[in-house]
Amino acid sequence: MTLIVESGATKTDWLALAEDGTRVNVKTGGMNLASMPQDAVNEVVESASSLLFKEGVTTIDSIHFYAAGLICQPGECVPVMAQTLDKVLRGFFPDASIEYASDTLAAARAVCGHDPGIAAILGTGSNTCLYDGERIVRNVRSGGFILGDEGGAARLGKLFVSDFIKGLVPEPVAGEFARDFEVDYLTVVRNVYKGEAPAGYLGSFAPWITSRYDSCGYIKELVDNNFRDFFERALKQYDIESYPVGVVGGFGYANKDILMRLSEPYGIKFSKIIKAPIEGLVDYHSGRN
Repeated sequence: MTLIVESGATKTDWLALAEDGTRVNVKTGGMNLASMPQDAVNEVVESASSLLFKEGVTTIDSIHFYAAGLICQPGECVPVMAQTLDKVLRGFFPDASIEYASDTLAAARAVCGHDPGIAAILGTGSNTCLYDGERIVRNVRSGGFILGDEGGAARLGKLFVSDFIKGLVPEPVAGEFARDFEVDYLTVVRNVYKGEAPAGYLGSFAPWITSRYDSCGYIKELVDNNFRDFFERALKQYDIESYPVGVVGGFGYANKDILMRLSEPYGIKFSKIIKAPIEGLVDYHSGRN
């Protein structure tokens, strides 16, 4: 069987695919190899392996491992940041060949297949790339939720929470936010600066924020500007006149109507906007795309 692993900051899909098309799919918490402690990453892998074994998956021939924050250098079989992870995976699946790749390449393969195009991630975080049908040929660096992630859920949460703790969110929205979440100053600071998944924490507020898009001018402007910054600071650096843009990610998918409306003045042509890359990756690795 082939195991396709697609991991973002919030969740991980583990899909075992047999030659006859039989599938076993389990979900765990997310992994960001650039920011998560190694012990936390190992716990996710151990949890997934246990779930797969319970579903009868005991033999894996090949693994395609895509993860947020995974930086792969040319010619590098096992990226430096994945070396400990590699030992853990091989402990559970000793006979498997393993390909490591970034979540950006996962997005490109999912929405472009073997065709050239621009791929974008709009989930908890954001990222973009130009893909030639086989490999990424250009990447405007994301910078993560502190230095970038324009358009993503975590950045929207960061902008909103920053305004909230400074008293800049108008009523009644500020009061409703304080009522619905534990967001006293010390709790917010602890989760952002000491928590294991600060991007996931900030991104968790995004559905609540966007649910008030049509009823609050402040939130509408905040959401719109987050997406416009994504267009201005990332997508416009590519040749958007020559290539279609495919989008992967739950946040982009949930707000695709807003995304498409705001993109019109930029001349952006979307090929696909999908919630998760896993189905596209199944097509890619089974030769259907």
